[in-house]
Amino acid sequence: MEIKKEEKAIILDFLPNGYPFDNRPMYKKTPIAQALGINHFSLLELIPRKEYSLKAHEEVYIGEGKRENIHHIVGKLAVEKLTQTARMELEFVIKELVQKNKEKFVDFFNNSGSITTRMHQIELLPGIGKKHMWEIIEQRKEQPFKDFEDIKKRVKLLPDPEKAIIKRIIREINNEDKYKLFVK
Repeated sequence: MEIKKEEKAIILDFLPNGYPFDNRPMYKKTPIAQALGINHFSLLELIPRKEYSLKAHEEVYIGEGKRENIHHIVGKLAVEKLTQTARMELEFVIKELVQKNKEKFVDFFNNSGSITTRMHQIELLPGIGKKHMWEIIEQRKEQPFKDFEDIKKRVKLLPDPEKAIIKRIIREINNEDKYKLFVK
């Protein structure tokens, strides 16, 4: 199985003097950026090039080849290691990414399948149980959903599907569930 890598990331927080709890002398500290991968919602720790200062919500290229403002990727970042600023920005950045890639998430409602004989992927979304799941399945058989508004209009009393997706992604980032729908 091929491991899919992130190509781009959004900066959550930039620490120009490194981590405050780093006990090394100032001259040995390096600037650190905490970022969220755009495609797989991976939390990443990045080292920017010396001449660059990054800003929150800035999109940076982290793929193969020449990177303009990122020197290297330290690796995946544990959610516990996120700074307070990065934690606060996380939900806003996820919401932005969900809105930018609406088709991908509406497609999830149109094509999601069973996980086990007793559980469906749609049921993993917060606020959606068996009753809503069956209604979504019935509605998508008649005609695929066009957007989030179409889902809300055709499935009665359904919690906001966009907010449900955002909450699910945050749950997955926080490792609150063994099933991963959106976070790799």
